[in-house]
Amino acid sequence: MPSTPDAIVLCGGAGLRLRSIISNAPKGMADIAGRPFLELLLRQLHRHGFQRVILAVGYQKDVIRSHFGEEAFGLKLTYSEESRPLGTGGALRNAADHVETDSVLVMNGDSYTATDLAQLTSDFRESRADGSMLVVSADGRCDCGHVMVDPTHRVIGFEEKQLSSTTHYTNAGIYLLNRKLLYEIPCEIEISLERQLFLSWLREGKHLRAFISSGSCIDIGTPDRYCNAQEILAKVEVEAEDQQGAGQI
Repeated sequence: MPSTPDAIVLCGGAGLRLRSIISNAPKGMADIAGRPFLELLLRQLHRHGFQRVILAVGYQKDVIRSHFGEEAFGLKLTYSEESRPLGTGGALRNAADHVETDSVLVMNGDSYTATDLAQLTSDFRESRADGSMLVVSADGRCDCGHVMVDPTHRVIGFEEKQLSSTTHYTNAGIYLLNRKLLYEIPCEIEISLERQLFLSWLREGKHLRAFISSGSCIDIGTPDRYCNAQEILAKVEVEAEDQQGAGQI
């Protein structure tokens, strides 16, 4: 099998909270400085050596397919289509048969974190974990759940609010999972990876590892965050690729 994992980008959301900004477009097609948000994620994947991406699409799936086609930014693209909302976990199960590698990188299609995805892959392989979760500093955010991590970077629990003295981080929505985990997800039901499956896997004794990143997780889930992302992400991948190219001269 290929040494670089396949990637799945979860981009089936309708973006209901962004309707006043993006109208009927799928959330992944929200405009960031003249290009779809999803383009940032694809460019990031290519820059870190990924070659094959499965786009888990649902709402307005034809808009995404017609824009990106079967190849974009040096990546081969495959589409996993859902006919009704399946949640993040259900979308993963729906895409499982498209995965051709032993492990798979999973990205939420509405957030961007500047991080070393190749190092995440290397760390995952060395740890022999069942799954690895990219986490960032909580930075005092109280509008999201927190990930509790022990000194060895093993995930030991989740809290909706920071209640204990255990080291806490925020889930950045990027994961590396053993492909076998995808087949443990029930078929054709709506289920959440974050709110249900990770908790279940932890109770079962699965080895879930935290990969701690110094970058910030920028999401576009609300109008305020979308507007903030416009300035922060306007040149993010273009500048990164320019710097990478300059280093190769």
